[in-house]
Amino acid sequence: MLPASIQHSLEQHFAANIRPIKPISGGDINHAVQIQIGQQTALLKWREQPAKDFFVAEADGLASLAATHTLAVPAVLGVSQTWLVLEWFEAQGRYQAGNLGAGLAQLHRKLGQSFGYSRANFIGALAQPNQPSANWAEFWRDQRFWPQVELAAQAGRMPKQRQQQCQRLADQLDRLLAHQPLPSLVHGDLWAGNVITTNTGQPGLIDPAVSYSDRETDIAFASLFGGFGSEFLPAYQTTWPLPNDYHERQQLYQLYWLLVHLTLFGEHYGRQIDQILNYYNG
Repeated sequence: MLPASIQHSLEQHFAANIRPIKPISGGDINHAVQIQIGQQTALLKWREQPAKDFFVAEADGLASLAATHTLAVPAVLGVSQTWLVLEWFEAQGRYQAGNLGAGLAQLHRKLGQSFGYSRANFIGALAQPNQPSANWAEFWRDQRFWPQVELAAQAGRMPKQRQQQCQRLADQLDRLLAHQPLPSLVHGDLWAGNVITTNTGQPGLIDPAVSYSDRETDIAFASLFGGFGSEFLPAYQTTWPLPNDYHERQQLYQLYWLLVHLTLFGEHYGRQIDQILNYYNG
């Protein structure tokens, strides 16, 4: 179940016997397996040839989320260039969506000095730059939207008309994103599969792509594929209401993750991307 090189590295790090228990399904990027480290149960994620600091960046993001003391985050037990070992949560029931919404609003109250983050990290398997900027529109264009346009082009999924539409949208972002949000700590990859239930039945966050960004971006992605329950957004709004004009930007933010999916998974996402581009470009 584990490559010999991964098992040897783990046993050296923990100075204990490592026993794989069962594979964990649900991820598209890494292998995941429940393991026994001596007498302790843990979750192991591994890849034999990940990008440099792939798991180090994830561990850093988990630590930043945990430091807010808002929503549960599994503790990092160990990390290397090829694996990450996390605290094991034995889920008790299904978390309450309202608790997730309220907790996320509190997490977003953690503010940075500027937009961005102290290091680059990853969105799925793709690089996510985080060069700090005081200007939100500039950050979203240069560190989020346009890098994904370029990656999609490199993957052969950016035909000429779509790329022209992306350029037209990029030229409008100073106007479309002129609302001056606060730089909130965001999870950055908030779909339903990255929220788990803890040993005490509370919502917990995994697989972050953190940065200090407009908090609306987390809500926009949470709304893209659904699965959070009807109490999620009302609880968020009760704790920290979104601006009245948030919905004017929702699809604009969703475009980022759709471009990520276009590059990783193919043209299935192209039609929705084109519809959003046409909407904003008029």
